[in-house]
Amino acid sequence: MAGAPDFDLYRLSEEHTMLRETVRALAEAKIAPHAAAVDEEARFPQEALDALTAADLHAVHVPESYGGAGADALATVLVIEEVARVCASSSLIPAVNKLGSLPVVLSGSEELKKKYLGPLAKGDGMFSYCLSEPDAGSDAAGMKTKAVRDGDFWVLNGVKRWITNAGVSEYYTVMAVTDPEKRSKGISAFVVEKGDEGVSFGAPEKKLGIKGSPTREVYFDNVRIPADRMIGAEGTGFATAMKTLDHTRITIAAQALGIAQGALDYAKGYVQERKQFGKPIGDFQGVQFMLADMAMKLEAARQLTYAAAAKSERVENDLTFFGAAAKCYASDAAMEITTDAVQLLGGYGYTRDYPVERMMRDAKITQIYEGTNQVQRIVMARNLP
Repeated sequence: MAGAPDFDLYRLSEEHTMLRETVRALAEAKIAPHAAAVDEEARFPQEALDALTAADLHAVHVPESYGGAGADALATVLVIEEVARVCASSSLIPAVNKLGSLPVVLSGSEELKKKYLGPLAKGDGMFSYCLSEPDAGSDAAGMKTKAVRDGDFWVLNGVKRWITNAGVSEYYTVMAVTDPEKRSKGISAFVVEKGDEGVSFGAPEKKLGIKGSPTREVYFDNVRIPADRMIGAEGTGFATAMKTLDHTRITIAAQALGIAQGALDYAKGYVQERKQFGKPIGDFQGVQFMLADMAMKLEAARQLTYAAAAKSERVENDLTFFGAAAKCYASDAAMEITTDAVQLLGGYGYTRDYPVERMMRDAKITQIYEGTNQVQRIVMARNLP
């Protein structure tokens, strides 16, 4: 059969392609120049936040009815991927804004959506997600943070750990136990504001990678919030948290894709320039095979991630499997690809004068957060399509 140019399966729409080009240009102009300093100084990438907010790319997933761009799941993936290609820390701005606010989008009352999604869309405050605790990581249902009803209020007490962008975000989706007898069915979700009395933050964690994105503990000391800040019905918080992760694991896959693409792009350029034995090292078959494997793994991860994003948009039955598979596969691929990029640069790859060692350090967390890759495999096995 002759080529059919209008055969649109397995390729991005024109709008998605244009979005990628727009974000790539912005990322290279406004975010990339600061990436090394952000990592070196372990400081929040304010330049990236300003640039993303000015271009309305900081929280593209917010529906148009609340003042957002109303971007679909694939568009959100493209934004995160292109930002992560130059700076993984900065890609956590759109990614965690989605993670933190998606429980409100999925389960919140109309009033709650209006109250919090509008400011998020405008860029008046970021959103973080508080699920993990010191003793409740992979076993999130074992959390101890409590919320006790007091008239028209709930009073929260507890500690959340590993909270991305804590201290910078204005808003926090917090999971807390409202009925200790019911384990996961006794967990409810709430919106807590940074300015609520009794909210405080621990010191920033000293991390291997994503150093520009602050990770801190969040403390709740008799934090009294109005009852209408509960997200969904009492006892549905854990179900909302899990449903959220089905969608947002795909954003971690996107982050992994971007990091890996950045490393591959850099390594590809380097092997064409670096000469040994009288010719570019890219002419040696051993090097070519490494690049071929890197590109192949990356493309396989990208196809899986984009397919998962389409399922996220359509909310298909096998989304749980595909979300876990995309996150797991893409993050494992990113770790392999960035490690190989360091190898291809030799001794230079091991120094901070070149970006690939940063990318390798940044890639590691994608195998750990939003559910370790061991947990992803459990999720996949329980949800085989």
